Amino acid sequence: MARGIIKHMKRMYAPKQWMLDKLKGRWAPKPSAGPHKLRECMPLIVMLRERLKYALTYREVKMIVMQRLIKIDGKVRSDMFYPAGFMDVVQIEKTKENFRLLYNTKGRFALHKIAKEEAGYKLCRVKKVTRGPKGIPYAITHDGRTVRYPDPDIKAND
Repeated sequence: MARGIIKHMKRMYAPKQWMLDKLKGRWAPKPSAGPHKLRECMPLIVMLRERLKYALTYREVKMIVMQRLIKIDGKVRSDMFYPAGFMDVVQIEKTKENFRLLYNTKGRFALHKIAKEEAGYKLCRVKKVTRGPKGIPYAITHDGRTVRYPDPDIKAND
């Protein structure tokens, strides 16, 4: 019998690219449902607390996020478990900092500081190109976006 979605995640089973300590508690923050898969994302709480060191505790991260200071891809996100993924732009209003979430050579997430002009665009990988109702072509990207009427030269994996 199904028991619904699993809302918790043990620290030992968190993705290795988050680089969480094994012995610093029993639980790890589980990302909310969103544009990136569980194993291909990093929740905002991990980013602010573990990577950027802007907060020391869960409560401090909650206060930062609820003040609506964090933008991901130009949109304010107030969910501290929001899944930020590859090539996402993270903007912090108060410090006027912009970061792009990339992988380092070892396959772990790295926050790369970028200029304000570069934060205005985002590279997306095309997963598939198909036709919708009435023959309208559309492309689906790696982060769940749908682009209608894409350039005819665009193919999957571009």
